[in-house]
Amino acid sequence: MGSLASLTERFGDSRCEFDCCDTTFRVQARGIRADSAVTAARHTAESLEAQLNAFDEASAVSKLNRDGTVVNDHVASIVRRGFEYNERTEGVFDIHQGRVEQDLKTFLRGDSDTLPTDFDTGTVHVSGSQVTTDVELDLNGLAKGYIVDRATEILAGLGRRGFVSGGGDMSPPTGPVAIESPYGDDTPLKILETDWHIATSGGYRRSRNGTDHIYDSTTESLGSRHESVTVVARRDCMEADALATTLAALPLDEARELAAKWDGLEALIVHDGVFHTTERFERHVMDT
Repeated sequence: MGSLASLTERFGDSRCEFDCCDTTFRVQARGIRADSAVTAARHTAESLEAQLNAFDEASAVSKLNRDGTVVNDHVASIVRRGFEYNERTEGVFDIHQGRVEQDLKTFLRGDSDTLPTDFDTGTVHVSGSQVTTDVELDLNGLAKGYIVDRATEILAGLGRRGFVSGGGDMSPPTGPVAIESPYGDDTPLKILETDWHIATSGGYRRSRNGTDHIYDSTTESLGSRHESVTVVARRDCMEADALATTLAALPLDEARELAAKWDGLEALIVHDGVFHTTERFERHVMDT
């Protein structure tokens, strides 16, 4: 029995589920020391959530929003990526809206009946691992993808492969993956088979009185414009996460245009019951 247990530890199939980032995370690995890798990936995800959760007063993000400065490598990395997407989306992806994010989440949780009405501008600087800001930041559109990416790195190893799924955000899966229907039925929209990263966004998961967590600060509008947006991204899960959020906030024509010209990205946008895909999206769909 001891030898069998040792063999299973050295070469096996391990998985776990746990709550993280207001959703269920699933981690799976197969191969050498799979069990230890899955445990380490879970610890990484939970540690990062503790640092990046804006609703936890002890987190690095809360300290940044409260004090205007923090020294944290993870926050600095996410803010830098936020700068990139702010520029490339012409401000639609906007990390300066931490107050709007807080007010929206408070409303969606039923702790307030007031929706945000004013959007913020401000100045943010990054130097090494130090971030300074004069406005509250919203890193939510990047944080979950970042956590998936970092946890996935822990799974990597000689003779081992695995994946991490955080709600609608997923590292390259090791098998077919169903895109959840936004209509409450069990029929998936598509079955993906891809070695790219995946993220899905839309108002159907978290909404109240017709309002969800998506916003566009360039038009100061609240709510996703589509039932569902699924993105597959070559770069990483953080990019898939950011672009799924961005496309969900844009009108259909603008969302399709942005998705079509973004290198290393394919998208499925479900709008008024109609499927709109980029030219090569079907390459990531399993043949049936």
